[in-house]
Amino acid sequence: MIEVFKDDENLFRFQLKTDDGNSIFKSVSFETKDEAERMVSVLKPLILQASGFERKTNYQGKFLFNLKGATGQLIGNSPLYDSEVGMENGIKNLKTKIDTLNI
Repeated sequence: MIEVFKDDENLFRFQLKTDDGNSIFKSVSFETKDEAERMVSVLKPLILQASGFERKTNYQGKFLFNLKGATGQLIGNSPLYDSEVGMENGIKNLKTKIDTLNI
């Protein structure tokens, strides 16, 4: 499920959720709902590019990934994972979720 919503700064974001309601990816902010929805519409081609995923470790040793567009702009990021394997499973789950959505 993809949810487009207004954040605390009155800007628009989208997030992908699992069937049980857990967020697996949250976008950066967009000025308009239209911009957020346009970005949702190009997610399928982005997940096919291996270079679109940037794997990171934060200062506490937790793992996360960013999804970047064709020009390198940040699209959004994952929640934190306790292990690298968990992060890789998160990427796999995100790809599967996007692939099954009607976008």
